[in-house]
Amino acid sequence: MTKILAVGSRINHPEHGKGVVTNVDSNMYWVTFIENGLETIPLDDDFEVIEASEDDLDTVSFYEVEKTLRSILKKWSDVSEIVPIADKYKGGTMILQPKDTSLVNKEIPIETFFHKIVMLRDRLRVMEQKINSSNNLDDQEKVDLQQYITRCYGSLTTFNVLFKNNSQQFKGESSK
Repeated sequence: MTKILAVGSRINHPEHGKGVVTNVDSNMYWVTFIENGLETIPLDDDFEVIEASEDDLDTVSFYEVEKTLRSILKKWSDVSEIVPIADKYKGGTMILQPKDTSLVNKEIPIETFFHKIVMLRDRLRVMEQKINSSNNLDDQEKVDLQQYITRCYGSLTTFNVLFKNNSQQFKGESSK
């Protein structure tokens, strides 16, 4: 296996020309080329090393560390991520209209309702984590409880229209 180049190393790439390694991760180099600007290339790509910089540090980039840290915090903290509502519902109102016309309608800002849906989703995720890490439940009990949570997610897919980003929507059993 060839030694991975450190940030600051200079290379000459047959397609992109001369450049400097500005970031490294386990799969690729980020190289700023004189002619082509920033490009990513595989670690084992064909290029000439003009000057290899010395780096005794691990080659994991700050980007990788930050991405991993965000993932860990998201998974294990009670802090909710910021979940944007779909633009078409911003400022809207949800009206609950009883069948009995002598009763008054209930109006709720859609953002308030959406916030409650997101909080419910976050609490289901925390419950999932607590189930998975529990030492008091056997594997079958964990699977059974996970199935109930998955069904809850499935019941909540009706509200996916409120989410701006598809990646933050509820996913039920058939989506897995």
